[in-house]
Amino acid sequence: MAALALSDVATRGSVARLILALSAACAVAAGGLILWAVGDWILAAGFGAAAVIVIGAVVAVRLLLPAAQVAATEPDWTVAHAIASASPDAIALTDRAGRLVCANDRYQAIFRGYPTPPNLGLDDVQGDRLGAAGRQAWRDGDARTDIDVRGNAVEATITRVGDDMLLWKFETTDASDLVATTTALIAGPDGDRLGSAGIMAALLSPDGRIRAANRVFRARAMGQEDGAIEGRDFARFLVTDSAGLVHFEREGLSGTSLRVLQVPFLDGDDAPILVALLDEEPAMALPAIGSSAASHVRSLIALLPVPLALIDRDGRFVHMNDAFTRAAGVDAAAPPLYPGDLVVREDKGALADSVRRFGAGAGHATQLPVRFAERPEEPVQVSLTGARGLGDAAVLMSLKDSSEEGKLKRQVAQATKMQAVGQLAGGVAHDFNNILTAIIGHCDLMLMRHTPGDSDYDDIHQIRTNSNRAAGLTRQLLAFSRQQTLRPQVLQLPDVISEVSNLLKRLLGETVHLVVQHGRGLGPVRADPGQLEQVVVNLAVNARDAMLAVSPNGGGTVTIETSAVTARAVRKMEEDVLPVGDYTALRISDTGTGIPADVLPKIFEPFFTTKEVGKGTGLGLSTVYGIIKQSGGYIFAENLPGSGAAFTIYLPVHAASAGAPAPATPAAAAPKVKAGETWGTGTILLVEDEDMVRAVAERALVRQGYTVLTAENGEAALELLRGQAAPDLLISDVVMPLMDGPTMVRHVRKQFPNLPILFMSGYAEEQLRRSIDIDNVAFLPKPFSVQQLAEAARDVLAAK
Repeated sequence: MAALALSDVATRGSVARLILALSAACAVAAGGLILWAVGDWILAAGFGAAAVIVIGAVVAVRLLLPAAQVAATEPDWTVAHAIASASPDAIALTDRAGRLVCANDRYQAIFRGYPTPPNLGLDDVQGDRLGAAGRQAWRDGDARTDIDVRGNAVEATITRVGDDMLLWKFETTDASDLVATTTALIAGPDGDRLGSAGIMAALLSPDGRIRAANRVFRARAMGQEDGAIEGRDFARFLVTDSAGLVHFEREGLSGTSLRVLQVPFLDGDDAPILVALLDEEPAMALPAIGSSAASHVRSLIALLPVPLALIDRDGRFVHMNDAFTRAAGVDAAAPPLYPGDLVVREDKGALADSVRRFGAGAGHATQLPVRFAERPEEPVQVSLTGARGLGDAAVLMSLKDSSEEGKLKRQVAQATKMQAVGQLAGGVAHDFNNILTAIIGHCDLMLMRHTPGDSDYDDIHQIRTNSNRAAGLTRQLLAFSRQQTLRPQVLQLPDVISEVSNLLKRLLGETVHLVVQHGRGLGPVRADPGQLEQVVVNLAVNARDAMLAVSPNGGGTVTIETSAVTARAVRKMEEDVLPVGDYTALRISDTGTGIPADVLPKIFEPFFTTKEVGKGTGLGLSTVYGIIKQSGGYIFAENLPGSGAAFTIYLPVHAASAGAPAPATPAAAAPKVKAGETWGTGTILLVEDEDMVRAVAERALVRQGYTVLTAENGEAALELLRGQAAPDLLISDVVMPLMDGPTMVRHVRKQFPNLPILFMSGYAEEQLRRSIDIDNVAFLPKPFSVQQLAEAARDVLAAK
């Protein structure tokens, strides 16, 4: 340090000499300038000397002032260190650069040296937390956090001192303070609250002397709540009977037995001891295991059909009956030692805690769901309760198989979800059908003004084609939601399979072999043949894709079978979902790898698919499900024992009523109307709430020669008909705001009883059948073309 000071002085002297030399030169130059200007040697010499004196004084001041300033800003840490040493807490001071400036002896003792905060040998998490607190102190002025130093809780408080220092203060909890606090708690109101819960508490010194006790303990041990119990031997207040049960010496062996619990308090042989005493529950009047009566109890448990097991205080199995071993899948050759050995890892902790609690004397039964390691997908309800008087047994464990209950809950949830999605799909399809009706209708009207070869004809025709494709999508949505309009017929399944076989052979390809087998005695079914063909094609194509996904070149076999299923056979199947009755079954199977177990319950869900993105919408099987259910049938999927999967459809056999008249011979169909041809006569009232649909329908009917009156809702239609002559035909939408179509028709029929009605709707006819169940009513589903509307109106008027 002295050498550094001398070097500094020498440096400053050299600088001073250089500055003086330069100032002398400047003074001479200034004097010469005065002499040249004035011509007076005395004045010039005086001016130069004054300049030398002034410059020298300035240099002297500048040389001496920095040393004084440096000496003045150099801090003296002796006082700060003395103050820090006087504090009982660990104190450290760091500067802006993060260097340790000073620390007291307590800091050295806690952190075993003088490490610089926040690098105090802590783990990464605590080090990051302490560093973040330090940065907060620089920003906000102070911060605090808790850290753990070798198992001891330490509270760190960081304070910014001025602008350049951080003061780190680390407070530790002293064991003596903790003992004093605990003593005050036990002897005070907190101890009384423990007593009201039935807990007798006492704090003992290492030699077993009582340092503090709550009122309940003093009352039970001494007979008076305010007795002077401090300093007395704890063991003298207790006695033990021949069975090893502990009692208060004052109450005798006939008094209530006690459970003595030592609460972990502080580490070390000289640490105080915290003891809690609880009253034992009275023992049940049952014989101990090992006696002759106990063998009868065990035999009784073994005969009970309920899965039961006995567990001792240490949580080990003592006995389990046959029903328990079967329900839990226990291997008789290697039975489990603990209940936790039976369940999956996630359930071990909860089950072990419950067993331990009841083994310690909990009095109320509890139930918790667990999953056995052998069957993790099937939850089981476990009931636990305390068992007394059965020797080593302390806990009674029973099982309740909740797999069926869970299965029913999942089925209800699935049905609810399917219904909600179905309602959504039906609503979307209805609105979409209105839009498609307008698009298709306007395309038809435009095509009437253009001929093939016209520059716009192909574009209009392409729009119409795409609209028809969109209409097919809405039919899929309605089929999935079981809201499509079906045209059921009485038919034979072999006829449907025969019609679609040629198409299937082309769809399946050359590598997939199609086998068709029909049974005998097949009953007729009532279904829509077109929709039934869609079901067969969908299932066959899915089977083909499943087989080709495994072996792109190997192919496989798709088998379509029909068979008769009698009510007796259905009864033997014991199928809860399938009602007893006569059915005609359709079975489509393949030779693939089958359906994965986790996928099988989801295959009929909407938008669920196992295909790659862009190769499947997930509506195929859900549409199949909707068609079959709407046709009154049932469909089941299963994996075959060898390989592959099978879908079995049960359609009820149609039985015509004995008195049903023979179907009338259909009249010769009227020739279809060519585009642009006009042939209609009469007045039609058109009621439609959608402006775009009403506009296109009005134009289409006017072009056919009809006089058309329009109304936007039912109330407007009634107002229009008031005092007017009856129209020839009323065409109305079914679902409309304010007043729906069927309500309006019932009011109109009061005025015009024989007025023919043509309902149109984007919803399915079956869904609306109850509301439109009115005489002399026809139905036209949306979307429809101009020609379909014209033909429907002509047919209704022709039948008038």
